Amino acid sequence: MKAYLLLSRMHIHNANAMSSTITIGVPAMTAWLGAVHALERKTKEKEKQALEDVGFKGVAVSYHKADLQVYKGAGDYVNSIIGTANPLDKNGERPPFIGEPRIHLLVSLLIEVKGVNGDNIELFEQTVKDILPRIKMAGGDILDIGKIKVMFANQDKSDEIKKVIFSLAPGWVPIERTDLMEAEGMEGEDGLDRLLHYLKVHGTAEKDEFGKVKSWKYERETGGWLVPIAIGFKGLSPLGKVKNQRDPDTPHRFAETIVTLGEFKMVHRFKNIDEMMWHYVYEENNQLYLCKNNRNQGGY
Repeated sequence: MKAYLLLSRMHIHNANAMSSTITIGVPAMTAWLGAVHALERKTKEKEKQALEDVGFKGVAVSYHKADLQVYKGAGDYVNSIIGTANPLDKNGERPPFIGEPRIHLLVSLLIEVKGVNGDNIELFEQTVKDILPRIKMAGGDILDIGKIKVMFANQDKSDEIKKVIFSLAPGWVPIERTDLMEAEGMEGEDGLDRLLHYLKVHGTAEKDEFGKVKSWKYERETGGWLVPIAIGFKGLSPLGKVKNQRDPDTPHRFAETIVTLGEFKMVHRFKNIDEMMWHYVYEENNQLYLCKNNRNQGGY
């Protein structure tokens, strides 16, 4: 029997849409797992004795609606970021513009929890309800939450598993597709080339008997809604200290974002809850801090 915390249909305002240095869209998986980790710590801090054994083991994200804050005028070829009206400087002028892409979201989170039972379930749900309005979620503000509920599922009973899965419907759930990046025939290719191999769209002209183009056929290398997703960080330097670092007591390390292939799948296509779940993995020897999807246990 597993327990799950459902945060259903959260309206999040101005979440961070810059998931990495090269991608803009829905927040990175590191943002979601970071928010869930913060919620876990605050929950245990608020009720130290009653909830000291509670822990969060993984999270699934279901996107119901996304509104990226961009603008495309008449005749424009690309979208432009809608910037915020930052306060005027001391001279009464607008400060230099720094691109801060934002996105409004309607999402549901399913968090696998441990230590929740009949004795503390009501206290746990109420504690989460008290904390959520006061924290950020992926850099955005939580405006409203449809439902906060603990659900239980016996892994041997398909009806209970379906009930938990369909609590996220209708929506699109991101999963990791690093397996495509490591597919046979991609050896020796640069990581970015592998990524673009599956993201680029091939156009083929269909011509009539006189050689005139009748229509165009567009397709990708493989099916599915494939997107680039940010799943963690790769360390670039050894642990140490640098001048003017934010926290003088915490070791510092330069790092870069890890981007790989992901796929959005509709909720009803999942048969197993674990296939949705993401969790932390830290590989100290490789200086890798990752958010890993349970369906893909391969390398990066």
